[in-house]
Amino acid sequence: MSELIPFTHTVGGEQISGLYGGADPGDPARATAVLLHGAGNGSKERLVPLVEQFAAHGCRALAFDFSGHGESTGLLRELSLRRRFEQAVSVIDAHARMDEPLVLAGFSMSGQTVADLVRHYGERVGALGLCAPAVYAAEAWDVPFGAGDGRFSEIIRRPGSWRASPALDVLGGYEGRAVLVVPGTDEVIPPAVTEAVSAALARRAQFTHWELPEAEHRLGLWFRDHPGDVAEFVTAVLTGLGEQGWTATRAWVSKQLPEGRTVDKSSFLKGGWSAQLRRLTLDDGTALALRTFVKPFFRRHAPGLLAREADVLTLLAGQEGVPAPELIGVDATAEHCDHPSLLMSVLPGRVRVDKEDLDRRVDLLAAQLARIHRVVPEERPRAYQAWTSPTGVPPGWERAVDVIRRDPPPYEGCFLHRDFHPGNVLFTGSGTDLRISGVVDWVETSWGPADLDVAHCSTALALLYGPEYGLGFRERYEALGGRRLAEGLDHLYWRLLDALAYAPDSAKLAGPWRELGRTDLTPEVLGRRLEAYVTGLVQRYA
Repeated sequence: MSELIPFTHTVGGEQISGLYGGADPGDPARATAVLLHGAGNGSKERLVPLVEQFAAHGCRALAFDFSGHGESTGLLRELSLRRRFEQAVSVIDAHARMDEPLVLAGFSMSGQTVADLVRHYGERVGALGLCAPAVYAAEAWDVPFGAGDGRFSEIIRRPGSWRASPALDVLGGYEGRAVLVVPGTDEVIPPAVTEAVSAALARRAQFTHWELPEAEHRLGLWFRDHPGDVAEFVTAVLTGLGEQGWTATRAWVSKQLPEGRTVDKSSFLKGGWSAQLRRLTLDDGTALALRTFVKPFFRRHAPGLLAREADVLTLLAGQEGVPAPELIGVDATAEHCDHPSLLMSVLPGRVRVDKEDLDRRVDLLAAQLARIHRVVPEERPRAYQAWTSPTGVPPGWERAVDVIRRDPPPYEGCFLHRDFHPGNVLFTGSGTDLRISGVVDWVETSWGPADLDVAHCSTALALLYGPEYGLGFRERYEALGGRRLAEGLDHLYWRLLDALAYAPDSAKLAGPWRELGRTDLTPEVLGRRLEAYVTGLVQRYA
């Protein structure tokens, strides 16, 4: 049916006013789409074009006014995030069929409500649409909104209070389809909140980051006046519904497999930061790894990154002493996949960031890096790129910054992994049987000074295990067959060029490490270790 039917639903003593469109209640539908307006003067009326569009795509669609909004009863000052969640659950349970997936679209404050509903309904949620979403500290959930001068306002106005929002963890664990719509100008949601939501969704979801440059925060009003964007949004949210949005990627993967083989199950591999990494187990037990770039920055650069990794894996297939995955297939431009992807073999072993057998592991890392630097490609990879500059380092590091405020020292170039650190190395065995079984993540492979690879691994070791491990890695590398490195200020330049890349946020590097069990790596611990490591470098080489 094409007409929208009004309904009234009673919950918690309030009369909730809603609109219903699409299939009749007893008839099957593609999904139930639930559209949630924002705070302030938000209401279901702004969402009518979306209700109509979802209904036109074969969904049953619901929009309603939270209490204190639009035509619903109640007072806005008595509403809370908890009551919003409870009202949404009550409406959904009354009007959505249990055997159909849920599609949740939330605006502004309803970004938090969508996350609460994902936590509640779990795998039943097939797709999300988040439009200029907000998330809030856990302590704000039960607090009535008040008149703008009460405890709720105090909590949400506290700088950074949103950073510990449970909503970010929920969105970070969501594995379905997700579309984040970001206006060009948003006077309500801080950019850091949007970046955190984007990063959370990029961890596991089939994620699209969609920017509307001319729009402002109230995207419900924008969609009301731009029917073409309504149609594009609904189509994007419903892409691949029923397959978690991965329809095209699944089809591409199936074409890369040996004849007769199929994917039996898929699971996420821990430890990745720039890309999603899945372990695909085939019906004969063979394991493959699928790397997929979904973060907006890495997706933009994926054609170069994945094409480079494919070339390097092909090169290393003929090298002794550098255990790298076998290339199965690559779609660097997402011509066939939902996102740029690379399929490769799975190597034995696991990433080790614990402290057992630590000195033995660090020696193996040094020897392995020395072996990588002896690779001689027929064609040189691109020249290295610096990951920081004097202008990118925050105040407080002036003495170290002065060292890199110069032209790079002369160097004899070699083949660099460029992102060699414990998180990209696999180990098997223990004690005297401990071995490196794989080196992964070759997207940044470059040509440059060996000092830079040594510097990068040293920084990681300093943050993981303490400054002494970072300061001492050079000596291990040189003693175990490494190239001769620069001396004095020239070597210090390369070490600080790497270390200062983490001065703005040393905790960023540790996200995957915490997933692997290193919960001791708090921002405070990492900050102290980075400062001590940089101080030690300056004292040693300046």
